[in-house]
Amino acid sequence: MSTVLTPAPPASAQPGPGTRRKISAGGYTAMAAAVAVMILPLVWMMLASFKEPDEIYTVPIQWLPAGWDLSNYAAALERVPFGSFFANSLLVTVIGAGLKIFLGLTTAYALVFVDVPFKKVFFAVVIFALLIPQQIVIIPNYTLVAELGWLNTYQGIILPGLASAFGTFLFRQHFLSLPPSVMEAAVLDGAGHFRRLFQFVVPMSAPTIAAVALVSVVNEWNEYLWPLLVVDRAEMMTLPVGLTLLQNNDGVTNWGVLMAGTVLVTVPVLALFFVLQRRIVSGLTAGAVTG
Repeated sequence: MSTVLTPAPPASAQPGPGTRRKISAGGYTAMAAAVAVMILPLVWMMLASFKEPDEIYTVPIQWLPAGWDLSNYAAALERVPFGSFFANSLLVTVIGAGLKIFLGLTTAYALVFVDVPFKKVFFAVVIFALLIPQQIVIIPNYTLVAELGWLNTYQGIILPGLASAFGTFLFRQHFLSLPPSVMEAAVLDGAGHFRRLFQFVVPMSAPTIAAVALVSVVNEWNEYLWPLLVVDRAEMMTLPVGLTLLQNNDGVTNWGVLMAGTVLVTVPVLALFFVLQRRIVSGLTAGAVTG
């Protein structure tokens, strides 16, 4: 049998060293511009939290504060109960994100490993839910929560948003890529569904779980519109809603205090991101190739 050789492209058709350097320089420039667009607002927020009001309004812009004074942070903590806001946000985030992960894991496991009728129909509903903006269901959810008497309660904040179509979709795609031999060995060993899920599937899905956990935590921590609608008492407010209370108390001109409060809201999420960043990309791409 003869072998067909594909001729190599002529040397003139291949990019030279100068062209490759130009492409690399253009790519690095675009990447630096994109990073600057994302990072500069955060840097400005952090620096403005240490500035006096007259420093913020200077022209041309004064990037560095004259002194690294914590008076804006002290004022923010004094004027609104940030301790209560933080406790409420932490409780809502831990319970809400934890239940989202648990429900996503169990639903995706059932869609992949349990022989139930109409699995494709159920998965199509999950995909359809990804296409529906959350703002559309706010009014029905609010009506239901109000009728149940759950306004200004933790369950009123947490329960309407527990279903995570994104987590279910990502877990299902990852579960399809798991080696069937492991699950067959678990069945032969007499393991039930919950044992298979938590002793076999979950340990093999750590990157995907970390990615879903980060997305869920960020969404719960930063959720603003829904808690704003169902909560009107300061002792039940979360941190994003508490910033609105701080703005109402201080007015829109005291940007140093508002930036200090915003830093207090943002830092925990950024810290979590840096802890989980190594698992994010691997978790999001784990289900890209399915068998």
